Amino acid sequence: MFFLSLIEHKLRLPPEDLSLPLPKGIKKVLDGIFLDKVIANLGLCVSIYDIRNISGGFIQAGEGAPTYTVEFRMVVFRPFTGEIIVAKIIESDNDGLRLSLGFFDDIYVPAHQLPQPCHQIPDPDRRYKVRWIWEYDIEDTGNPEQYNIDGLDEVKLQVLNVSFPPLPIEQQEKPFAPMLVTVSQPSTDQYLNVVWGQFHGGD
Repeated sequence: MFFLSLIEHKLRLPPEDLSLPLPKGIKKVLDGIFLDKVIANLGLCVSIYDIRNISGGFIQAGEGAPTYTVEFRMVVFRPFTGEIIVAKIIESDNDGLRLSLGFFDDIYVPAHQLPQPCHQIPDPDRRYKVRWIWEYDIEDTGNPEQYNIDGLDEVKLQVLNVSFPPLPIEQQEKPFAPMLVTVSQPSTDQYLNVVWGQFHGGD
């Protein structure tokens, strides 16, 4: 889920940061550039792990600040395909579920990946939203119970795909997400019992 990535970046150190020790000033600038940003085909930048090398420091003509080339390691979030993650449901609509890890909110369960059989009903509290209802026959009696899949649940899910959509040319109805994580219920019976058992108060 988290890994270290070695990055080289050229930056200008603002005059107001010249009084700081050089590594601290460099880290301050790097934090402003990278933290909570998504780098395409890499992932979400979480924190600067360490600075490996600083070179340069020349002031170019017409500029009032030195330019450095910095080599550093970044802690990056990008789950791998097949990984099991624990997330909380934050939104439900016709397309499926949207979930959050607390620091990353663009995790989606497509409707066809929801546990079956299930159906949706209009959400009386939120216009244009729905609630997904799972019909689960625990004892195979032919009379399934219905469980509301809602925001009270934390579920374990299996990562299907991580994608980095291109920037849209035209404005979209939904906010643009530079990184999308698509998940489903785990494919094994062991995970199925653990994950979806939470919907009916299981351990």
